[in-house]
Amino acid sequence: MRYRSLILRRLQYKRHWTHWLTVDRFPSRSMASKIYIARQDQFDIPNAEELEELKKANSRLQEELADQKKAISEVESEVRGLQSNLTLEEIKSEETKLQSEVQEMEEKLNKLRNGVILVKPEDKKVIEDSFAEKVNQWRKRKRMFKELWDNITENSPKDQNEFKEELGLEYDEDVDVNMQSYTDMLASLNKKRKISR
Repeated sequence: MRYRSLILRRLQYKRHWTHWLTVDRFPSRSMASKIYIARQDQFDIPNAEELEELKKANSRLQEELADQKKAISEVESEVRGLQSNLTLEEIKSEETKLQSEVQEMEEKLNKLRNGVILVKPEDKKVIEDSFAEKVNQWRKRKRMFKELWDNITENSPKDQNEFKEELGLEYDEDVDVNMQSYTDMLASLNKKRKISR
């Protein structure tokens, strides 16, 4: 047979709480649940004047808190500004580094002004020939790919852009590469060669 009993017990804590223990009894096992309720007789209920004083004190404390937060944010921003500035040692090391770079650049400039040839004509010709060959191969391969791609996608039911994405193909334009700029460079190289002959 199932029945419920109610037991009232007072616990000795810093806050005086009343401890209610409800026990449900079953034939084979028991269950318990605890409910804590604060004693109401320990609290002082303030009157209207005291409530008004508490509200004023609360608003005054809120203003002080806002002022403190503002002061903290100003100090933090000043600290960040100071941390972003270089120390004297860092400035000196940066200065020596920049002076060495300036000296290297001046040496290179003096070599160029004195007519020192940095690249041999044979090396220059080899590089220009290699560049011309690579641009021509690029042009041929692009044309061959375009012909194959047009044949493949001519009767395909899929959208060309979706099919291209599915295969993971990228055109030159997709990666911001323009063959025309390289072709113009090659044409100017050929023009210089004709003038020098």
